[in-house]
Amino acid sequence: MTQIRDSWLTRPATQAVCRALTDGGAQALFVGGCVRNALLGAPVADIDISTDAVPDRVIELAQVAGIKAVPTGIDHGTVTLVNDGIPHEVTTFRRDVATDGRRAVVAFSTDLAEDAARRDFTMNALYARPDGTVLDPLGGIDDLNARRVRFIGVAQDRIREDYLRSLRYFRFHAWYGDPALGFDPDALSAIAENLEGLATLSRERVGSEMLKLLAAPDPVPSVATMRAIGVLTALLPGVDDRALAQLIHLESEAGLAPDPLRRLAALGAPEQLETLRLSRAQTGTLAKIYEAATGTAQAGELGYRIKATLAMESLVLRCALLEQPWNPRWKPQVEIGAAARFPVAARDLMPTYQGPALGAKLAELETKWIKSQFEISRDELLGMM
Repeated sequence: MTQIRDSWLTRPATQAVCRALTDGGAQALFVGGCVRNALLGAPVADIDISTDAVPDRVIELAQVAGIKAVPTGIDHGTVTLVNDGIPHEVTTFRRDVATDGRRAVVAFSTDLAEDAARRDFTMNALYARPDGTVLDPLGGIDDLNARRVRFIGVAQDRIREDYLRSLRYFRFHAWYGDPALGFDPDALSAIAENLEGLATLSRERVGSEMLKLLAAPDPVPSVATMRAIGVLTALLPGVDDRALAQLIHLESEAGLAPDPLRRLAALGAPEQLETLRLSRAQTGTLAKIYEAATGTAQAGELGYRIKATLAMESLVLRCALLEQPWNPRWKPQVEIGAAARFPVAARDLMPTYQGPALGAKLAELETKWIKSQFEISRDELLGMM
């Protein structure tokens, strides 16, 4: 009998949520990522619970126990129970009635097997009782132990229920799959046969999924396979993933943690990635990284103009795009530039310079100061007027 004993499972707030359900005669089973990651020894962020109680009954039982209930997705059976500030997503067992490849019409169920069968991958159809005992209705533990990402049942059926599962397959393989094992041929065949379904997905969902994939330690095999079977072109026509492997190698040399936006910038120019509908902040960061990477400013100037973090991102990306080695001297140069403060202000040049001439002179002196590695003093700069 397999059992999990993670600290998140035994904390009082979470056990109280389980008791609120079970004391009312309902089942409370942890499901999906929290069980999968606990078995892998990976961090657990979200707590999902499956139950045979319908949403109204879940809310009623929570109120009896003094637990806050928020109907976050009640039409699809989900109620979030917040206890001691910790959210627990409680979802009624479900079965799909109809789907258009983007969203499903579901019916509530009391059958665990029906709930398991409608999920995407076998490693996500793992459940655990409140005491940590794992329930494995579809053989997911064997697949998880083998690091084998496998669709439940017929891969094509699962994909046509939600075309985003094609992207989720590559994301899960990047995070949990065994690179030596490779990709499931049945999964790849089903994905390749349903490329047209990708066009029906919201761009926000696609963008979110791409960033989750690119945040994996090494997404290169997944992205390369996406290109090989046509997924990458269907999503982002014209992008090129050839610099991605070099970028990931250089990240290690430069001491940078994985960053999905930096890696996304390695695939193409911002205008080629517009269809992903990233947030305004993400779009701005992506544009700054790409513009600096494809420009000519050196390490110190980049540190001064866009600060240390973005400067390092840009330099690593530049090396990857140009197939150049990383220079360890760039990091201290970036730090010097980021700490530098231009010692001349507009008032220092007035009234000799006014209007456009003032701006031009300031820019000229700033350029000379940057080229001196920020060493020319204020007095020396003013002496150049």
